[in-house]
Amino acid sequence: MDFDAFLAWSDEREGRFELHDGVVVAMSPERSLHLLAKAEAYTALRDAISRARLTCTAYPDGATVRVSPRSAFEPDALVRCGPPLPPFAIEIPDPILVVEVLSPSTWRIDFSVKLEAYFSLPSIAHYLIVDPDRRKVVHHKRGVGDALETRILSQGILKLDPPGLDILVENMFGPA
Repeated sequence: MDFDAFLAWSDEREGRFELHDGVVVAMSPERSLHLLAKAEAYTALRDAISRARLTCTAYPDGATVRVSPRSAFEPDALVRCGPPLPPFAIEIPDPILVVEVLSPSTWRIDFSVKLEAYFSLPSIAHYLIVDPDRRKVVHHKRGVGDALETRILSQGILKLDPPGLDILVENMFGPA
């Protein structure tokens, strides 16, 4: 299935789905800890954008990011900068930052397939993988050329430049 057929198909279905190399993948039910971490990550991004007074928007899960003609993911949170999208848009064409919260069923994909796919998009500068069980954030940042820089943080300030956001790492998790 290609991306356009996937959008038409998923628009008529209940539930959440991603498209992995032409194959529709149903999203599993989420643990409470996962849901809280998604909410905290989105809130931390939204608040950082507000503090920095940037023309960026933080989106919670639900938005679709096309990474190839036959693959599309639904990150747990993302940031897009620039003018607002049309109100009925379901695809975010140019995110600068995406967040995935680890779960037992998807962690391998988050660290492999999604890492490679997200950085295939020229707009992506940062990919954050939030581990709510270990209370750590793995920060992948676009480096020079094809290089990626990776840091693992459990506390302190996470600097995301571009677009110019400072986030307290501890604010990316649900309650301890």
